Amino acid sequence: MNTEAETLKPDSDAVKPNSEAVMPASEAVKPDSANEPPKKESDSNANKLCSLSTDLNPADEVKVDKKAFKEQFEAYSKFGDKSSDGKTIKLSQGDKWFKQAKLFDGKKLSTTDTGIAFRKVGKNAVKLSFTDWNKYLDELSSTKKMSSDTIKSKLTLCGKPGLSKTTSVTKSPALDRLTDPSRYGGTHKERFDTTGKGKGKVGREDPKSQGYVSG
Repeated sequence: MNTEAETLKPDSDAVKPNSEAVMPASEAVKPDSANEPPKKESDSNANKLCSLSTDLNPADEVKVDKKAFKEQFEAYSKFGDKSSDGKTIKLSQGDKWFKQAKLFDGKKLSTTDTGIAFRKVGKNAVKLSFTDWNKYLDELSSTKKMSSDTIKSKLTLCGKPGLSKTTSVTKSPALDRLTDPSRYGGTHKERFDTTGKGKGKVGREDPKSQGYVSG
């Protein structure tokens, strides 16, 4: 016959924790590397190219046409100076060249910077030779943290010297009437030919009366 103590005896097997049923959290969230898709080789190469592109300086890839650059130097050294032989250039001519090449931005580079570098290289000389001009560009690029080849490339490709500002004429009916020689009369009509071209001095002089018999 079972006693009351035996009836209340806990069943060790009933409350025994199941170690196999409970999985540690570290193992539950552990990723399965076998299920991850393999990385494509193209993706890896693309990442390498992106990292390299940020390290490359575009200015290092610029190639300057030395012959064309020297021709530009000669053209700008003669601009506004009929007596120039094209072998030396003034600061004002150089600044004109820089402006046409759009190198002046008012922040990174200004005429004050070019003036300082010009006097330093030329030792207060009024003009620089082509050799000294290259030294001047190197000095300027070094001081302003710019690429010398980039500056030379822009100076080469900016075109021949010309006027930066020109006045355009807008045609109108009133202007057409005023500039149409066929509408002129009297002495003004004699100053132009049938094509509208001015006759010059011939159109401003009265015909000679030699050969006529006076009464």
